[in-house]
Amino acid sequence: MGYYETDPEFMERMEYFTLEEVANEPGQELPGDVRYLAILSVLLGCQGLEVYKSKLPEALEQGVTPVMVKEMVYQAVDYLGLGRVMPFLAATNEILTARGIKLPLAGQATTTLEDRLEKGVQVQAEIFGEHMKEAWKAGHINRWLAANCFGDYYTREGLGLKQRELITFCFLVAQGGCELQLTAHAKGNMNLGNDKDFLIRAVSQCLPYIGYPRSLNAISCINKAAE
Repeated sequence: MGYYETDPEFMERMEYFTLEEVANEPGQELPGDVRYLAILSVLLGCQGLEVYKSKLPEALEQGVTPVMVKEMVYQAVDYLGLGRVMPFLAATNEILTARGIKLPLAGQATTTLEDRLEKGVQVQAEIFGEHMKEAWKAGHINRWLAANCFGDYYTREGLGLKQRELITFCFLVAQGGCELQLTAHAKGNMNLGNDKDFLIRAVSQCLPYIGYPRSLNAISCINKAAE
């Protein structure tokens, strides 16, 4: 028995709000592929696995490519941790395979174990400013952040830097409790051209999936970054 049989009134209002009101709110629209990339990212962030499974096929129909999906899932590990991401990787593989997509997909790595730190530092500086070229020296975790998070993932092909900063922003919005990092990445997005208006649109389109408290917190962080 489906939700339409067990919870018809809930389904009517939920679907109207999510699929009609939010998606078509004047001034808050996003292109389909951008909207779905953000939605998939917040579903990872809030651990909405069942809804992720239902939205991934829709995302693929809206122009989010299998490579984009895989890159989003891989990058999530640095912000959510392996424990929260591996079930989503398994679900992604199942859905892609069921659609006849052969795995593994083409490799997207552009760094080696020898140059990942150097190239990761370069990406950090490109996003956040020249001061990041020295930040990795502050301790081993800062070094890991530069080499692993940025050197292993941000340098990969398949998603551009603007897209990567958007999905990171979405991971942080959805998991909550990361307002310091969220404000920093809101600023990083703005530095790359994902301006205040764009980020508010992204939060608006993701609100049904993460709720009002985290969405309002995200708006506050965006406003703080814009200042």
